Parts: sequence; C-alpha cells; structure tokens
Amino acid sequence: MKVCTRDSELAMKQTEMFMEALGKKHPGVDVEIMPMKSSGDLDLSSPLDKLQGFGAFVKELDTALLSGKADVSVNSMKDMPVDVPEGLCIAAVLPRGPICDVSIPCALSDIPKGATVGTSSIRRSAEIREHRPDLILKNLRGNVRTRLSKLESGMYDAIILAHAGVYRLGIDMEMHMLPPDEFVPAPAQGAIAVVCRSDDTETIELLSSIDDLDTRRETDAERRLMKLLGAGCSSPVGINAHVTGDTMHINAVTYFDGICRRSVREIPVTDNEKGLSEMAEELVGSE
Repeated sequence: MKVCTRDSELAMKQTEMFMEALGKKHPGVDVEIMPMKSSGDLDLSSPLDKLQGFGAFVKELDTALLSGKADVSVNSMKDMPVDVPEGLCIAAVLPRGPICDVSIPCALSDIPKGATVGTSSIRRSAEIREHRPDLILKNLRGNVRTRLSKLESGMYDAIILAHAGVYRLGIDMEMHMLPPDEFVPAPAQGAIAVVCRSDDTETIELLSSIDDLDTRRETDAERRLMKLLGAGCSSPVGINAHVTGDTMHINAVTYFDGICRRSVREIPVTDNEKGLSEMAEELVGSE
C-alpha cells in the first residue's frame, strides 16, 4: 500500500498514527510512505483565504491517488474541501484528537492591550476580534514549529494554534485552551481523514476496520452544515458537533460580512438534515 502525505512533521506524525491503527487490525500490510509538498506548503506568504484554488493542502495528494501513484492519502480533515473529488472517497476517519484552539504563551485575556497576535485563520481572526478588538492581528504561516519559532523571536506577542497539532507533536510548553463553546473550532478540527479511490473496494474494506463511527458522524455533520452554508476551509465559520448516544449537540458560528451569528442545537445523530438546514438558515441570516 502506497500512502501519500504532506512532508511536514505533523502530517508525518499523523501518518504514523494511521499506520499504527492499521497495523493493529492488519499486521501483515506492507506500507510505503510517499511524502509530498502541497501548494499550500510552498506558498508561505499568502493568507490562507488567498491561496489559489480549493484544497491547497490536499489537491496534490488527490492527484497522486487519481493517477494511481498512491493508494491512500492521510489528511488533516479540516484542510479538505467539503466536496471530495470525483473518484475518491473518505474511507476512514481516525478517532478525533483535541478540538479546541490554544493561545500561546498566555491566556487571551492576559495578552496586553494593543499586542500583536499571529494567526493564519480568518475564523480565528474573527473570533479574536469579537472578544479582544484591541489586539493587532498579523498573518502567521508555516508549520507548527516554525510558528512557535516566530513567537520566540519576538515577531508576535502571542499566537493562536490548533491544540491537536501541538499535542500530537508532543510539544510541552505553557498554553491556554480557548473554550470551544465561545471560540468554536473549525469544522472537522482534530480529525484525520484517510482517502482512497472510490473504486478500490479492497482498500476501502481494509480501511473500514479503523473507521471511528462517532468521529465520522460528527465530522459528516460539520462538513454537511459547512456545505449548506456555502463555506470552505478558509471561511469565517466555526462548527463543532459532539455525539452522545443518539443525540448530537452542534455549536456553530459564522462571521459573514463581519456579523456574528450563532446557532446551538440538539439534533438526532441520524436523519439530521432538517436540523442542519434550520441551523444554516440561522447562520446565514436574512437580508
């Protein structure tokens, strides 16, 4: 099995997690890793919402799958467009990691007035402006360790990152969780998706053994709501779903046109289209 992934430290770590999960279920599977650079990795100057095309961090991986150069790709699910390219499918979603964002080196409330805060996310920027309009926001690109080094060099007074990446890399430093009910995470944040060709039934069956049902249900709902909103990976949208039994709690926020709109609902885990559609109406707002 040829597995393609981005060549960043975090992407490689997440691929190791995939291999470990697969190895526990199928010890005899031979896996070859194919590290790749995405267009999003090569362009480190543009803000994320200005990168050319959709899926700047996954389209090269998708191309490798569709061409037959690779059999499987491992992706941070929040970087994936809501519409998977024709010919591909999400064959497995690994158990979800931490969902929230973190403020480094101090709590958001403790950042001095007028300080410079780094973030690459238009959603995070909107949420910070809502709670701390006095702060100066500055674009922050690069992998996790690059961002941390920019903080240490004094380019920023604080930075905001996804906790999942810091956690998976085993980075031990002072950081402060942003409460996910207020700072709603990106759709599918903390989830790892495993993609393959939709006609590769043998690989699909193999990967189904490591598919986490609750994580898939949560991320399916988050991505479905994102699609109903007409939003993409770089939209000012936060959505988080949590499954408990037969019920799904969904917390969502949008900042379209600079207006904050929130919606919180309890909907059925299955047959939830009506609830998601009603949330989308609330989050878009009326003219």
